[in-house]
Order: sequence, then structure tokens, then C-alpha cells
Amino acid sequence: MELDLYCTEPHPARIGEIARQAQAAGFAGLWVTEAAHNPYIAAALAAEATEGLMIGTDVAIAFPRSPMVTAQAAWDLAALSGGRFILGLGTQVKAHLERRFSVSGERPAARIREYILALRAIFDAFAKRAPLRFEGEFHRFSLLTDFFDPGPIEVSDPPIYLAGVNERLGQVAGEVADGFCVHPLNSPKYLVEVLRPSIEEGAKKAGRDASAVSLVAPVFVVVGEPGPELDRQRDAIRLQIAFYGTTPSYGRVLEVHGRDDLGSRLGSLLRAGDQMGMVAAIDDELLDAFAVTAPWDGLADALISRFQSLADRIFPYHTRGLDDPEVAARWREVAAAVSAA
Repeated sequence: MELDLYCTEPHPARIGEIARQAQAAGFAGLWVTEAAHNPYIAAALAAEATEGLMIGTDVAIAFPRSPMVTAQAAWDLAALSGGRFILGLGTQVKAHLERRFSVSGERPAARIREYILALRAIFDAFAKRAPLRFEGEFHRFSLLTDFFDPGPIEVSDPPIYLAGVNERLGQVAGEVADGFCVHPLNSPKYLVEVLRPSIEEGAKKAGRDASAVSLVAPVFVVVGEPGPELDRQRDAIRLQIAFYGTTPSYGRVLEVHGRDDLGSRLGSLLRAGDQMGMVAAIDDELLDAFAVTAPWDGLADALISRFQSLADRIFPYHTRGLDDPEVAARWREVAAAVSAA
């Protein structure tokens, strides 16, 4: 199991330094997300700034880009990084697809399945393994002239990971992807009872071994000794969990923990602007289901105990202070222990 770093704000002016800090602090990889900045630009700059550090997108939004556009970016990043790049794709929720990106939000599972298959066909064409011939329900590709063809690269095709929350995307990942990026709102119980079985179901359908699908799991981390600062950290994560809990498509996670009605209650509190009420709605039992709380000298053991045999890569959902040598040294110890477990 490897410990990675996650960057939610990969600003082009800062991402190179963040990547260097991650490498110096012993993290095995760096994941960048698509929010206010382009993840492919961030990945390129991070790859240029480091050696040996895995660079991945968790996630790049698939549907606003043609598979050909995504394939070209991923192919170049694989070459630039010397094979250190992982293409992590997300579907995004319907409201954002339709109102922010102005693309269809219908049938996301079927569309992302075909999208990944199209990417593989394009990779085959780039690598000269086969002519470009892909005919699907949503995409068709049959033209790739020399001028537009990047040609083979000296490393393997970039692995394709899929991100998701619920069973259907887990099944798609098991069927056609190389890995699955779990949502931050996760727990060992949810991985064991919902996501792992869904990946296995998809893999069985495709005649694949489910172990071929790597699992990447973020985790909320509260680190420190008991006291007011630790309580402040825990309350901040309660609020983050509560915000996620208002999203209807994430309700399945709460249901697994016996909180079927919590999502609607959190939605009412959010609409009322009652953040303190949202914090109070996430009790200690639920917080500890989704978060790890430990002192620095117990953090590695807590992470290993939680995710060993469940995940291949993990990352703390928020990590700050790596410019502090003492904090960086602490993370270096944790990363080494997780990798050695």
C-alpha cells in the first residue's frame, strides 16, 4: 500500500513546488483534481518538477472532452512523466454537467464505460497496434492521419482509473478500468459491503480478475494530541462530511451506516444556513467511521489497520504544512511505514 498526497487547488504557479514538497516528504504519488484549474496542465507541471513521483488525476471530468482530446493529453503525460501518469476520470453530477459544462448528464454509467473503451481503442491506434476503428453508441472514431497521430511512446499506456461513489460505477470499473478512485465519503464498511463486491461483479462479467483493479481511497485525517486543536479539526471534518451528506447520490453511504434519513435532515440544515446544526448532526460514531484520528506516532498504524487488504493507494484528504520541515519529516515517517506494511 502506498501513501499519496492530494491537491485540490493545483494552481499552475504553485503545483511544481507542491509536487517537490510531496516527493521530499516521502509521498509515493500526487493526485490533482479538476475544480478551479485544469488537471492536465497541473499534471504536466508536477511531472516536470519531480522524478519517481506518481502523478494522477483524481479526477479529470470526462464528458466535456472528446475521448480523442483526453487520449492525446494522457498519452503526452505518460511520455512526459516516463510512465508515471495515471488517468483518473470522473463523471460529475448531472447539475454540473448540464449547467456548468453544457453537456448531457444522462446515462453516465453507460457513457463512461464506452468512453473508456474508446480511449483504449485510441491508445491502440497511437501505439500502432491496430487501426483506429471504434463504433459505439455515443462515439465513433475512424480517422487518424499522420499529422494528428502522436505515434508510439516508450512507456506503457497510461492506466485508466474511474472515480465513483455507488455500485454501478464500481461495476463499470470492474469491467473496463485499471483502478477505482473512491469518494472521500467512504468507510471500511462501505468498501467491504458495497464497493468491493460491485467491482468483483463487474470483473466477473468481463471475465477479469478483480485484483487487476487497483483501489485508491482518500481518508479524512485528524492528527495530534487530545485538546482544543484536535476538537477543532474534528469539527471541521464533521462539517465536510455533513456537506457531502446533503448530496442525494451519496445517500447510499449513509444508508450502509444506518442513517437513512440523515441526508434529508442535513439538506434542511444547509438550506437554513445552520452550519452548527450540520456539525452537531455528525456524531462521534459516524465521524470515526469516515475519519482517522490519531497522534503522529500512531497515525501509520491507524491507516494500515484501516485500509490494509482494502486499498492499494491511500491519501489524506487534506494535508497542509509541508513547507514546515518538522511536519514534512512526520509525514515522511508515516509514508515509509505505510509503504513497508
